[in-house]
Amino acid sequence: MHRYPDTKDAEKLVQLAKSESLGDGGIRTSQILSDALAADPCHHEAQVLQERLHQAFVPRWHFPMLADKARNRAYAKAIAAKVRPGDVVLDIGCGAGLTAMLAARAGAKHVYTCEQQPLIAQAATRVIAQNGLSDRITVIPKWSHDIVVGEDIPEQADVVISEIVDTVLLGEGALATLTHAMGALAKPEARAVPERGTLKAQPVESGDLLGLWRPQEAEGFDLSAFHPFARVAQLTPNDLETCALRPLGAAAELFQFDFTRPDINPARATKDLVCTGAGTIHAVFVSFEMELAPGILVTNDLRSGGHWGRTAFLLDQPVFAEAGAQLRVTAQHDASQLSLSVHELAYRSEVAEPAALWMTGDWKGGCTLRAGSGADVLAPVVWAPSDAKAVPLGQPFH
Repeated sequence: MHRYPDTKDAEKLVQLAKSESLGDGGIRTSQILSDALAADPCHHEAQVLQERLHQAFVPRWHFPMLADKARNRAYAKAIAAKVRPGDVVLDIGCGAGLTAMLAARAGAKHVYTCEQQPLIAQAATRVIAQNGLSDRITVIPKWSHDIVVGEDIPEQADVVISEIVDTVLLGEGALATLTHAMGALAKPEARAVPERGTLKAQPVESGDLLGLWRPQEAEGFDLSAFHPFARVAQLTPNDLETCALRPLGAAAELFQFDFTRPDINPARATKDLVCTGAGTIHAVFVSFEMELAPGILVTNDLRSGGHWGRTAFLLDQPVFAEAGAQLRVTAQHDASQLSLSVHELAYRSEVAEPAALWMTGDWKGGCTLRAGSGADVLAPVVWAPSDAKAVPLGQPFH
């Protein structure tokens, strides 16, 4: 028998959802909206509010990440290599539950996977149940820093699995999170996936990149005064393909990170990026390489595909470089964000040590670009008086 929509009930539920607090992470509101759509599947406002709720609490990068077959395959191989029968595994950042299920499939005695966003934790619990693994995987709806051994997990973990990095490895707080996890939640000789990461930089040429982020004019109007807002370009995979960045030299290492024994101390590095061919330098491209397990790598370099975003620090003015020229850059991180300064182009005999641009937390002046602030957006620094902190703008994405 055909069931007609109950529009009046749906409308009442929608009004209730609109008045509901989101302090529980959207759980109650989500259920009310689901009930409204069960009463009237075509209720316009219920559909719009549900979609808005999901976009607010479930970052969109989850979906291309889950569809990234190369990334999934690499994690599957690394987890199979690291997890031994009888292991207790801690999986940080549950998401849809994929890495937790991979650990269970690899033979873990039990997997404890934590997820601070309640809607995601709830969905992961359903995914794990659908795959028949509820008896071997426990979803903990908490931030990993709030987990207590003996209460949330019965013992320290033999293996810690995570995928909580952004396009420059730092923006999702990976180092701080893993410092706590490896010190408080894992056994002294615990294994980790990933093991280590490296940040690299290289000079690149791309007029299309500059055209995308710093258009000179539109309909005959000069837009150059707007360009200072576009100092750091965050590129999607489609942007990378469209802009066709051409490397002018090999990538040079900026920083190495050991995820098994994380170090949250700030670091600074000055590197000379050597141009092996002639061209116009439009930007400094920063990429990472992560070693998940020995010989198992994932990267977001210029040659890689997959879901990862990419980061390019735009030069204030493009500069032509002959083969053999060196572009000196200074990079610094504070364990959660990356900044990069570009110095003048020089040739080997002309390179000299630059003065330190900034050495303390009170950042003062300079042409420094800053990246990261949680997950993936890279933002310029807003310079303030010398007794004030620089403030990052924008919201991160993976």
